[in-house]
Amino acid sequence: MRTFQIEPLDDRLRGAIQDKIDNLNKPKGSLGELEHVAMQLCLIQRTLSPSLAHPCHLLLGGDHGIEREGVSVSPREVTWQQMINFSRGGGGVNMLCRQHGFDLRVVDVGVDYDLSGIRGIINRKVARGTKNFLHEPAMSEKEFDQAIETGAALVDDCAAVGCRILCIGEMGIANTSPSSLWMSLLCDIPLDGCIGAGAGLDRPGLRHKKEVLTLALENFRRLFPNASTEDIIRYFGGFEMVAAIGAMLQAAQRRIVILVDGFIMTACALAACRLCPAARDYMIFGHCGDESGHKRLLDALEARPLLYLGLRLGEGTGALCAFPIVDSAARMINEMNNFEHANITKYF
Repeated sequence: MRTFQIEPLDDRLRGAIQDKIDNLNKPKGSLGELEHVAMQLCLIQRTLSPSLAHPCHLLLGGDHGIEREGVSVSPREVTWQQMINFSRGGGGVNMLCRQHGFDLRVVDVGVDYDLSGIRGIINRKVARGTKNFLHEPAMSEKEFDQAIETGAALVDDCAAVGCRILCIGEMGIANTSPSSLWMSLLCDIPLDGCIGAGAGLDRPGLRHKKEVLTLALENFRRLFPNASTEDIIRYFGGFEMVAAIGAMLQAAQRRIVILVDGFIMTACALAACRLCPAARDYMIFGHCGDESGHKRLLDALEARPLLYLGLRLGEGTGALCAFPIVDSAARMINEMNNFEHANITKYF
């Protein structure tokens, strides 16, 4: 895997940033979480006047071999059908990108369908879906590297047009399964506490999913008794998920703010942070969703999500819903007057 040069946030500006926030014409600390977000934005961008210019949203699509084991209530053709829907502007992600002014880029990283002729879908296909990790690694080392490089290159494209904040979403039937396994292995949490209903499994379906993933985990441990983080990611991950990791790491390297979505993207954030711990500083977590295990995953990352809306759609929709809060934080520090200029006596 390529090496990413990600610098930890430089605290030397913290005092000046805090002084600017504290002298805005308001009681000290009265804008709560907006003040915390503003501090993070300033530290990421090394400025007292952060910018959220040209927000971009990457919607990454890929299919999973494990879907063949009946671990999802939805069939795999939903992946390509939704990708076409996104290309035509009809998805939840499209609506929210339009609402909040995001440049949406729909990318086929590993969908098991020929989407090359569809206008509005960027073709970066590594393969037509991953292999079935119940029996073998989901991807080869070469495919893993290609997916990482794909995500990084997509961020470079966004940076070229001035992007300062990035959302990432996913479309891939059965991708809660690899997310649960990553969570279990990377956080040392029993697998049962990591598995949820995904798109809506009933009790028998959930029981079957747990049986399949438990067996897959046993097979993996037998093959990789001393597994590295890369081994874990490659064995279970989807191409869209590994591309998301590459995108997050490249965004952090470029000092682009990363707005993290739900369970699957939080699992990708976890994997990215296990590979490069400094990447955590560049992440703002949009929401805590309804998928079982998401809160525990956020806790493992010491993340404080901005919203609790009961969302579990994926696509990056939760992160997009949180964007106005991040925007308000930037506007607060950039647009509010201070006591001196407003001729207001400090009242704290």
